[in-house]
Amino acid sequence: MTENKYLSFAWELFKIAVIALVIVLPIRYFLFQPFIVKGESMSPNFKSGDYLIVDEISYRFSDPDRGDVIVFKYPKDTTQKFIKRVIGLPNETVDIKDGQVLITKDGNASILNENYLPKDLKTYGTVNVALGPDEFFVLGDNREYSFDSRSWGVVPRNDIIGKAFLRIFPVAALSGIPSPAY
Repeated sequence: MTENKYLSFAWELFKIAVIALVIVLPIRYFLFQPFIVKGESMSPNFKSGDYLIVDEISYRFSDPDRGDVIVFKYPKDTTQKFIKRVIGLPNETVDIKDGQVLITKDGNASILNENYLPKDLKTYGTVNVALGPDEFFVLGDNREYSFDSRSWGVVPRNDIIGKAFLRIFPVAALSGIPSPAY
């Protein structure tokens, strides 16, 4: 009789595990995925070791917006994943000079107001990049120490994995990740 109890318990446990896998795996592989920040390129807004949840579904229906924090495959080695902020959108021109970022779209140029960064922060380098229809220009928030589009070029739309939308660790910093308004 006790052998039947163990078999019954094992069978119930097996069914629960299968149901959990059927529910969890599609969510993990098609909707959301975890991402751990490595390095200080997004400091002060994100620190090394921050545990983020990435929304993989939103960009299937819409394009990234300026200011979104995205996770993408590094264009020079697509086995690596990077996290950066979208600065330049398709069909725009990004100019970096004299510590400022200038965005030109349809002949209209404006200095990018980045209120999510410290006031004294300068964007180093001299860059002039005209983006194609499916190209994005990304920068780390820690401009002095970020390895980003200034170094290796644009991010193709196909390499974007998703938008960072929730920080869950450290627990004291638990929060949604808003996109700035421009």
